[in-house]
Amino acid sequence: MQIEVTRDVFRLAQVFTISRGSRTEAQVLTVRITAHGVTGRGECVPYARYGETIESVTAQIMGLPREVTRAGLPALLPAGAARNAVDCALWDLAAKQAGRRVWEIAGLPAPGPEITAYTLSLDTPQAMQDQAERHAHRPILKIKLGTPDDMPRLEAVRRGAPRARVIVDANEGWTAGIYADLAPHLMRLGVSLVEQPLPAAEDEALIGMARPVPVCADESCHDRASLSGLRGKYDVVNIKLDKAGGLTEALALREAARVEGYGIMVGCMVGSSLAMAPATLVAQGALVTDLDGPLLLADDREHALKYDAAGVHPPAAALWG
Repeated sequence: MQIEVTRDVFRLAQVFTISRGSRTEAQVLTVRITAHGVTGRGECVPYARYGETIESVTAQIMGLPREVTRAGLPALLPAGAARNAVDCALWDLAAKQAGRRVWEIAGLPAPGPEITAYTLSLDTPQAMQDQAERHAHRPILKIKLGTPDDMPRLEAVRRGAPRARVIVDANEGWTAGIYADLAPHLMRLGVSLVEQPLPAAEDEALIGMARPVPVCADESCHDRASLSGLRGKYDVVNIKLDKAGGLTEALALREAARVEGYGIMVGCMVGSSLAMAPATLVAQGALVTDLDGPLLLADDREHALKYDAAGVHPPAAALWG
């Protein structure tokens, strides 16, 4: 078995800004695992918020034993980007070796398209209204917020897209006071979900606070081990393969979260169709699907995922799985 890691850069269609900063490109790692002439692929997006860099994640992957397996992977790598790319590459490899689709060998129903949110970058109120007007035809808009002055932005987006379903992502940018002040207005303006309003290290403040709009754990939820710390704070969990450490853990997290009564959101980092492909399996039947990464790119991979009025479609075998 051979493991290869390459760094790939995808230009964004426009500057993408969240409360932590802006970017003009997506830097990803592509993992290729080859055995007996067959190659499986996976993609991850190292994320500085979790202490990851291109170099550190590459080193984690290249330090693996050559005969790594999905079952043995959690003992070798923590949940995170490195484990995600390797896990997804191993799933792809297994599907190609078996001549079957991933969902067949995983015992899952055949997937279908899922309506996905489209993300509006953090900007001035007028710029965000302009973005909303351009994308008002989309059924779900996700708004990046996370500053002390977000009400004008939210109201501007609602003016620009009065009929779209709106979800808000604060990316840990609010204090408990700001969130308490905004919460009634979120309901008034028809927001259906708010993601990670407070920093993960300070989310104890959510216990006992009114939640007129469902609150979703993103930075506070990585894998199944996270669930015990979410009780009384959140209504929904955002499952991302780069946080969970791959498709294997993401599927297990989905089932465990449902058992505990959480709604399911399936999200992504800004990456290519290869990163989104395995997540489309986790997104089946989710409360919210947020797999719009390829829609934010100027260029994508060959055999890219199909997006249309029905949503994001499962991958073609030529892409993954």
